[in-house]
Amino acid sequence: MRSALVSANGQREIIDERNCTKADTAQAILGHSASAPTVGFARIMGRFQIPVVNSFATCACLSNREEFPSFFRTIPSDLHQSRALAKLVKHFSWTWVGAISNKNQYGINGITTFIQAAQEEGVCIEYYQAFEQTGPLHELAKVVESEKHSTSKVIVAFMSHREVKVLASELFRQNITGLQWVGSDAWITDDSLTDSEGHSLLVGSLGFTVSKAKIPGLEEHLRQLHPSQKPCSGFESLQTVESYFTDVSELRFTNNVYKSVYAVAHALHSLVTCEEGRGPFYNGSCADTGYIQPWQSSRVLHYLQNINFTTNQGERVTFDQNRDSPARYELVNLQHVTSRTMHVATVGVFVLHISMHLVPVSVCSESCPPGRHKVLQKRKHICCYDCIPCADGEISNITDSMECFKCPIEYWPNTRGDTCILKEIELLSYAEIMGIVLTFLCLMGAIVTTAIASVFFHFRETPIVRANNSELSFLLLFSLTLCFLCSLTFIGRPTEWSCMLRHTAFGITFVLCISCVLGKTIVVLMAFRASLPGSNMMKWFGPAQQRLSVLFFTLIQVLICTLWLTINPPYPFKNMNHYKEKIILECALGSSVWFWAVFGYIGLLAVLCFVLAFLARKLPDNFNEAKFITFSMLIFWSVWIAFIPAFVSSPGKFTVAMEIFAIIGRGRRGVPF
Repeated sequence: MRSALVSANGQREIIDERNCTKADTAQAILGHSASAPTVGFARIMGRFQIPVVNSFATCACLSNREEFPSFFRTIPSDLHQSRALAKLVKHFSWTWVGAISNKNQYGINGITTFIQAAQEEGVCIEYYQAFEQTGPLHELAKVVESEKHSTSKVIVAFMSHREVKVLASELFRQNITGLQWVGSDAWITDDSLTDSEGHSLLVGSLGFTVSKAKIPGLEEHLRQLHPSQKPCSGFESLQTVESYFTDVSELRFTNNVYKSVYAVAHALHSLVTCEEGRGPFYNGSCADTGYIQPWQSSRVLHYLQNINFTTNQGERVTFDQNRDSPARYELVNLQHVTSRTMHVATVGVFVLHISMHLVPVSVCSESCPPGRHKVLQKRKHICCYDCIPCADGEISNITDSMECFKCPIEYWPNTRGDTCILKEIELLSYAEIMGIVLTFLCLMGAIVTTAIASVFFHFRETPIVRANNSELSFLLLFSLTLCFLCSLTFIGRPTEWSCMLRHTAFGITFVLCISCVLGKTIVVLMAFRASLPGSNMMKWFGPAQQRLSVLFFTLIQVLICTLWLTINPPYPFKNMNHYKEKIILECALGSSVWFWAVFGYIGLLAVLCFVLAFLARKLPDNFNEAKFITFSMLIFWSVWIAFIPAFVSSPGKFTVAMEIFAIIGRGRRGVPF
């Protein structure tokens, strides 16, 4: 990647007594030989629109035009090699095979495509394992164990020669023999296999590799080289020397390098021989042949895309729509491998036509996209199936999935049904409009009640306040203020404390309110009786008795709430049953018995208060407070009757909203006192 960036930014200037070279930006880059490094720097070079022409990196991932817009290669994509290997296995009727690969994009993509193609051919995969030469030893041990205990005798190995040598050595040490190897082009013809301790296990291996070719004039050129720049006589010759470097009989990948160089040469030739008015630049202009600007590298892409020429040995060089070369492979067989030599024999040829758009489609059923799964059609071939959407709460994230998988409890499928996403959280928040409105109403109720209490306090010495039982009135207004404020505990994310405080605080404050109203009702009745001749009823229900009655009724509610919180208190709860796609954050009651006991006791006091007020409704005008109490209790019961069905049926945060509305409605009926 560093070298590629240097090429893009301008190479280091070379200035010495023999050379004076100005730094230039590369117009194209040839290499790298491996897929993994190529993925790294080809992605970067694509941002600069600098062509990368490769002769060895075969990973199918590099065919992605969006991710690698400037990548070309003179070697076929592994997509075709993987399918060719599947057809090879099927040809020999090997329907029960194992699969291994190295753990990089080259190996995983290649073996995944092979497995998919093999299954389409009716071949079954017993196991699939992956490891890396530099990875942990337990991964290699896992591969060896799979091969040791498997019943399949054919191994399809999609990896580099490094992993093959390590694996062969380990199998040799454990004396695991009798396996038929089927390999990819990254190792099947690699001469370094002769260095492996277990090279004898590889004899008989089959695999595909790129076709070999004879490059005219290359051998003569190599043999005419001589070390003129070294301390030698200058008469040395390679004409009679037989070495690895002068052997041109097995030029496979070298031929791809040869084609890469000529492809770039043809593109640059088209660039510099451009005719004005017919060029690819603005207004048909051409590049400045004296100095090609760096931004014109993108124009080299245009010429490379349209390359179409024939080499001296008659091989046609062109690129398809994915900028890959046409697929043509030789089927080779490792017939002899020793510690020094390896003999590879060509036993067949496999040709794939890349122009896939010209191939007619002939399938029983189209592939099922993610979010659906295959259901075989009755009394039809296995290739005929229906694509059924996954059920609620299930997904499939691969094409042609046979089944769907349930999402975790807190997740739900997206609209496409191919990914599990977190469920939406629902609660009555202070930030939403409903929460803001309810908070405003609660605070306004508390403020109005406090204002009325202030007015009462200011005129506390006046006859009208003193005659209105000021002590109970102040206590009533105080309880109403607490009722409004306790509504705020229902808003926001439920916590352990807020859940315990919600209903208990409201239950106690509201009983205090009802007790005050009940006390005032009893006072009205007693006052009327005391005004009759010969009656002394008021001495039995004076201020002390009134305070004790309010305290007594309130303590009963405090006792009920204490038992509730001690035995089975409310707690925060994630309700995942009401909505399938949402999680409702609410407070579980803990014990519904104690919940209804709290509200039942409020109802009991309300009934008693209503009955007494109803009996006193026709008293003279001096005692007309009973009429207001009767009217207020009617409002109370209307709110209560409306609240119960709404509380039971309202979903999620609307249940909480109904509770707050009911509290506000009940509280407002006490304000006129």
